[in-house]
Amino acid sequence: MQKIIFSIFLILILVPFSQGFSQEYYDNAPTLTVSLNNDTPFVYQDSEGYTVVVGMIENNDSLSAVTNVRIQVNFYNDLDPSPIDSTIGETTLEAIPPNGKSTYSIRSSSPNSEITQASVTLLGFDSSEGKQKGLSVYSSDVFFDSSFRLSGVLQNGGAPNSNTNVYVAFYDGFEPSRFLHVSTIELGDVMPDSEILFDFDEQIDSRAVGFLLFAESDVFYSDFIDVKITPPQSLTKLVKISDVAVKDTSGNKLSELKVGTTVNIESQTWVQFSLKQNSNETPYTYYVQIKESGESPYVEFIGKYDGRFIGTGLQTQTIDWIPERHGLFFIETFVWDRNNVPIAEQGPFVLVIVK
Repeated sequence: MQKIIFSIFLILILVPFSQGFSQEYYDNAPTLTVSLNNDTPFVYQDSEGYTVVVGMIENNDSLSAVTNVRIQVNFYNDLDPSPIDSTIGETTLEAIPPNGKSTYSIRSSSPNSEITQASVTLLGFDSSEGKQKGLSVYSSDVFFDSSFRLSGVLQNGGAPNSNTNVYVAFYDGFEPSRFLHVSTIELGDVMPDSEILFDFDEQIDSRAVGFLLFAESDVFYSDFIDVKITPPQSLTKLVKISDVAVKDTSGNKLSELKVGTTVNIESQTWVQFSLKQNSNETPYTYYVQIKESGESPYVEFIGKYDGRFIGTGLQTQTIDWIPERHGLFFIETFVWDRNNVPIAEQGPFVLVIVK
């Protein structure tokens, strides 16, 4: 591999903590093979007091992949022109394909509340033979309220993989968008021609309007999947479905199901009655619909449970299901009144694999 050295490419980012971060971006070398993307990097202080810089790198070469992309971040305070901290990091992807992109997320070497400014310098990179596009990632519809929840599946091609990770890169509604945070879901070793379920449940920045979902292993990578986030649900309905889980008959949460084995589909619903409600009791019907994943989803199962909400607070519903076929399925949940009028927003999708 030929090591490519090129001139320093610098961005200065001013960071007034009291009002968020404002940044200035200078692109003085647009013809470089690898460049910092024209989106404005985002800088924030995490819960441990570290300062984090998040952005995007582009590989502008249409023929060659690149690896070992090295990025230096210098951190400053308002009083000293010399850096008070400096860190060298790399991109999220180990290898960036031709005409490809990768996020980066680099934080200061130590917590320091005095940091108010940061500069980003692209140091260098190496050419690479690249990796094959042998991974695919899919997600259910997602939304967040007190936390962000996502269920998804990774499909692997015809070779064993190690060091397999799924990445979730959140962005805001600015034009161009800023990347706010990059999270990693570690899957490790993945067998050939296999499907792996993954879940994500974290607190995220409330400014996030969408995210990029992508994956990489030691030999494969995936396309970027751009997913929009449903805004936090307002309590305009009487009931809110807050959680959906698939469990065995002993109450243990499952990620993979077996044909012919009974499982319990359990939902938690938060009941909040409107001021116009003149009764403390509301009859309802809870529905579970299970569809096979694909371009034309086939309805595999519909179950229902008739109940009554008494008062307010958290209540739980459970429906049994016996899978009859192998495959990838997603679960939908609904709560209607006895007149078939929805009294809750549709619950979060859950993906399951039946083997």
